Amino acid sequence: MVKKVLVLGSGFVAKPVVDVLDSTDGIEVTVGCRTLAKAKALTAGTAASAISVDASDSEGLDAAVGEHDVVVSLIPYIHHADVVRAAIRQRKHVVTTSYISPALRALEPEIKAAGITVMNEIGLDPGIDHLYAVKIIDEVHRAGGKINSFLSYCGGLPAPEDSDNPLGYKFSWSARGLLLALKNQAQFWKDGSKQVVKSEDLMASAEPYFIMPGYAFVCYPNRDSTVFRDLYGIPEAKTVIRGTLRYQGFPEFVKVLVDMGLLKEEPHSAFTQAQPWSAALAAYLGAKSASQEHLVAAIDARTSWKSQADRERIIAGLSWLGLLSDELIAPAGNPLDALCASLEQRMQYEEGERDMVCLQHKFDIEWADGSTETRTATLIDYGRPSGYSSMAATVGYPCAIATRLVLEGAISGPGLIAPYTPEVIEPIMRELKDKYGIYMKEKTT
Repeated sequence: MVKKVLVLGSGFVAKPVVDVLDSTDGIEVTVGCRTLAKAKALTAGTAASAISVDASDSEGLDAAVGEHDVVVSLIPYIHHADVVRAAIRQRKHVVTTSYISPALRALEPEIKAAGITVMNEIGLDPGIDHLYAVKIIDEVHRAGGKINSFLSYCGGLPAPEDSDNPLGYKFSWSARGLLLALKNQAQFWKDGSKQVVKSEDLMASAEPYFIMPGYAFVCYPNRDSTVFRDLYGIPEAKTVIRGTLRYQGFPEFVKVLVDMGLLKEEPHSAFTQAQPWSAALAAYLGAKSASQEHLVAAIDARTSWKSQADRERIIAGLSWLGLLSDELIAPAGNPLDALCASLEQRMQYEEGERDMVCLQHKFDIEWADGSTETRTATLIDYGRPSGYSSMAATVGYPCAIATRLVLEGAISGPGLIAPYTPEVIEPIMRELKDKYGIYMKEKTT
């Protein structure tokens, strides 16, 4: 019997999901986007069909969901609850790559009553990170050991040879999404106590993180890590930190952007018209004039520098971004969106360039006999020539595998599910490694 899958969204991770499912016997794929042309572009060269569907149109969404067995929601997470409500009404399963949100958690009684499975957190981060965390923690606990410390850091970055701009970063997704993530405070367990880093201090908290000699990484904590002591079943852990990897120099640069107020979403008259960036910044920062000398003086007054060399590097970077020049801003109405437009214009991947994903877990283990071990699990993956980016592959492949397993009933609820148990993670891990060569290498250090 043919099973039907509706993939909502046309972002960069959707292509491998569509391709994998479309090439699987017994599965018919439909891609739904608000813009029909985008859906058709995504299905080009496949047997998948394309439709126009808007998640905010409950009647149209219900009709589309009702014609399929599983809905893969790859649209922004704020719309997942609308998709799940439609799935509840139509009694259809859902798969997402996003964290289980409070809005979804509130729907769980209705999800269970409808008898449907809503599989979440099955991309890269969250996703592959869960698979190997759960695997190793389960192995340690089965052997009578305990986890004293768990660190997990992940970064989607340009390959080192293509990290050739002042931020050492390029966008394969929305600049706005990246910058807004930097406005979240971070919470984690450190040596038995709960630590909180305010959003404005996040970049200052970054520190070097060694994985391999060839990579100059820094790390900083990400959102709320405290919940993972319970989710991973490691109440004994004194330290639990999940965070982000970037290349060195990134946090200091972003800290200056934060200090300048360029990550604010509040409307400001300086950003309502297409005037030169120098004029807009002069008005926004209260500089004496739009000259570079006066703009730099205004920036100096708002921030602190790690060193004179760092000051020179970042000022040169601001100039490279066009922020001190006569280049016209996009009239976005607020500093954040004006900045995003400039970042996206200059920091895209060029033809022939590749991205890289780096993910590492580090476990401090105490065994039953009192001996200790530090174990790492590391994934370093590069974009494929003439194929998917690394980010698309490492998010899309796990999602496609999980979708097929939901269709087959190998992953089933009813209720909200995430990859936190061995029976859920094992088939996904096995297929990722055997079919796509994506896995984390374990090593005792």
